Amino acid sequence: MSASLLSLDGLVIDIPGRPAGMALDFPLLPGECWGLLGPNGAGKTTLLHTLAGLRRPRAGQVRLDGDDLHRMPRRRIAQRLGLVFQDHHDGFPSTVLETALIGRHPFLRAWNMENAQDHDLARQALSRMDLGDLAGRQVQTLSGGERQRLALATLLTQDPPLWLLDEPTNHLDLHHQVAVLDLVREEVASGSRGAVMALHDLNLAATYCTHLVLMYPDGGMCWGPTSEIFHVQALERLFRQKLAVIDSPEGPWVRPVPGDRRTLA
Repeated sequence: MSASLLSLDGLVIDIPGRPAGMALDFPLLPGECWGLLGPNGAGKTTLLHTLAGLRRPRAGQVRLDGDDLHRMPRRRIAQRLGLVFQDHHDGFPSTVLETALIGRHPFLRAWNMENAQDHDLARQALSRMDLGDLAGRQVQTLSGGERQRLALATLLTQDPPLWLLDEPTNHLDLHHQVAVLDLVREEVASGSRGAVMALHDLNLAATYCTHLVLMYPDGGMCWGPTSEIFHVQALERLFRQKLAVIDSPEGPWVRPVPGDRRTLA
C-alpha cells in the first residue's frame, strides 16, 4: 500500500463557540481526491485550514508524510502542500506571471531569484489555466474567475504532492469549472498526488471525488468512498432539503425539489 500523503489521527477541528465535533480518523493516499460537503458554517474551510497548518485542532493530530504537521518548518510544509482559498486579496501590484511565480518561493534560498526553469513552469501553468495571453496583465484588472484560475496556476507552479482546494470552482463559468476539475482529476490520477476540496455542487463532487466527508452543522461527520457515501437520504439530512434522484449512465444525479424547504429529520 502507498504511504499516506496526509493522515488525520483523532482530529477535532476547533470552531469557536461550538462544542467539539466528531473526531476524524483516516489517511489520504496518493491517487485519492476527498470532497468536503456540508452546509454553510459546517466547518469545511476550518478543516482545510487545519490540514494546512494555519489553525490548530481542538484535539488530535495531522501528519504530513508521517510527520507531525505542527512540528514541521513552514518552508517544508509549503513544499509538500498547497492551499487555494475561496477568495483572493492582492495587497501589492503585480503581474499575472509574477503572481504565478509565488508558487516557486518555497524552493528558493534567501535572496535568490526565480530562474529560467521557474519561469517555464509558471508559463506552462498559466497556459493550462487558459491565462497564457494574460501573463503581463496586472492582477487587479482580472475578473473573479480569472483570478481564481490564477490561484490554481500558482498551485500548479508550486507543484506540491497535496492539494487543498476551498471551493475551487468559485467564480468560474461552467466551461472552466469542468476544465479545473478535469485538471484536478488528471493530476490526482497520476498516482503521486492527492487532493482535498470543499464543494457545494453535489453532482460535481460525486463525479470527481473518490471519497467524501459529510460535515453536519452539529459537528457530526461521516466519510468513506463516494460510492458508499453519496446516497440521497444522507444528503437530504445534510442539507435539510428534499432531493430528486435522476438515473444516468454516469450514475445517480440529484437535484433539489423546488419549493420544498421543510426541515428533514
